[in-house]
Amino acid sequence: MIPTPEIRMNPGDLLAAIKWNSDGLVPVIVQDHVSRDVLMMAWMDRSAVIATLATGQTHFYSRSRQAAWHKGGTSGHVQQVVELKLDCDGDTLLIIAQQVGGACHEGYHSCFFRSLGDTGLLQVTASKVFEAEAVYGTK
Repeated sequence: MIPTPEIRMNPGDLLAAIKWNSDGLVPVIVQDHVSRDVLMMAWMDRSAVIATLATGQTHFYSRSRQAAWHKGGTSGHVQQVVELKLDCDGDTLLIIAQQVGGACHEGYHSCFFRSLGDTGLLQVTASKVFEAEAVYGTK
């Protein structure tokens, strides 16, 4: 096995290493630290990366709302950051996290709760871990 050197980065170095898209955003994949399930995909801007590093919980940027948001800020279903990784191209972040409650706003552990079945239709393949209406109100 080839030994890999430990690379220590301060937040400024990380921000400089990220290849931001034309909107100043970087895609982020969040993965459960125990099951290794992919929990969600979201976007971060510079402020969200800084807030995530400062608090140890995930913060993102909503493209639809054009606003920052703290994952779990409303529901309490926060993500505690265990590890943050930058891919080889510098254009995607991977966050390994401890998920409290569900990651999906529809009530599932993961946002990836549907799979393409043999019939060619999407099928729900997971059970809800919370009732979204009880947490967020009616849709």
